[in-house]
Amino acid sequence: MSLVVQKYGGSSVADAEGIKRVAKRIVEAKRNGHQVVAVVSAMGDTTDELIDLAEQVSPIPAGRELDMLLTAGERISMALLAMAIKNLGHEAQSFTGSQAGVITDSVHNKARIIDVTPGRLRASLEEGNIAIVAGFQGVSQDSKDITTLGRGGSDTTAVALAAALDADVCEIYTDVDGVFTADPRVVKKAKKIDWISFEDMLELAASGSKVLLHRCVEYARRYNIPIHVRSSFSGLPGTWVSNEPQGDQQVEHAIISGVAHDVSEAKVTVVGVPDKPGEAAHIFRAVAEAEINIDMIVQNVSAASTGLTDISFTLPKAEGKKATAALEKIKATVGYESLRYDDQIAKISLVGAGMKTNPGVTAQFFEALSDAGVNIELISTSEIRISVVTRADDVNEAVRAVHTSFGLDSDSDEAVVYGGTGR
Repeated sequence: MSLVVQKYGGSSVADAEGIKRVAKRIVEAKRNGHQVVAVVSAMGDTTDELIDLAEQVSPIPAGRELDMLLTAGERISMALLAMAIKNLGHEAQSFTGSQAGVITDSVHNKARIIDVTPGRLRASLEEGNIAIVAGFQGVSQDSKDITTLGRGGSDTTAVALAAALDADVCEIYTDVDGVFTADPRVVKKAKKIDWISFEDMLELAASGSKVLLHRCVEYARRYNIPIHVRSSFSGLPGTWVSNEPQGDQQVEHAIISGVAHDVSEAKVTVVGVPDKPGEAAHIFRAVAEAEINIDMIVQNVSAASTGLTDISFTLPKAEGKKATAALEKIKATVGYESLRYDDQIAKISLVGAGMKTNPGVTAQFFEALSDAGVNIELISTSEIRISVVTRADDVNEAVRAVHTSFGLDSDSDEAVVYGGTGR
């Protein structure tokens, strides 16, 4: 008997009908001889609505209490799903993240999983039950407080449980039929990818692809857990994410896997930094101590007449105020002239392991952007990725232009987005 971990996103359990549809899919897997652990997100936009409510009560909600509030969304989903499964004649037990043994560090609102002890889940499965687990949450190893894992945390919960339970596969159910060569909400002719390597999927996820969270893919690669991304709204096969193609799949390694974009970042420019050893270290130490992750970094060549340079970097918009506040505190120490903050930017990334051995990819990428009239502000590269920052207003046109330039457009029906508001 194989063990399958299935994760259902908010759009899949957005209402009573969605929950009943998910329950039927889970019961079908059980009838097919699988042990099933289902991880659920909060219904629809519940998490966003709870955040809005918290901010109406308090402009800066306390992290601990915000976690207590937000975990209610998944608890509602898990209980309703267990009820729906029992109504279909099968036994199901629901578990919160802490009951399922998801142990985290003590950082509220963006905790990291440090261990999983799924003893209660194993016992429930051995009794013949279907186990339903609230995603996105765990319990702090030190403080014993409830914690949440941040955006997309239910994906990470599912993969972590799959690793701890030695599951055969982790199925991620969403509102599209798999991983596409671009966001189907932006590029209607995007192609579904049948198989993609962990390496390429990590770059797509880090570059803004919303289908899978970067941490989730990282966890799956570390423990070699195959992920099958599918739609809960159709019975179509999805996208396999693994080290090698699954079963009898014969998938040719494409030069380009896809085009990703991200409009959730902002750019900070530190103007007039003295061009001498240690100044960049001071700047990025201040940002690090504020617990802010940065993405792209560019330093201009210093002007010979002034000996000053500008340093620009991108970061999540949500961290913008915190970053500028941290940098203001060290202005006298570093001696820079001013700060510029710009949240009207977008990042566009071209990803594919094949670009390592195809020298014309970079030129073609920039030519496509030029032909579309898109100006580039920052550039960053890795062995299998090229990323640029442009104006936010240009991002959709730029993504479509690059997608077409590399022959990624599909000749068949348009990609289907079954549900979800994308909020």
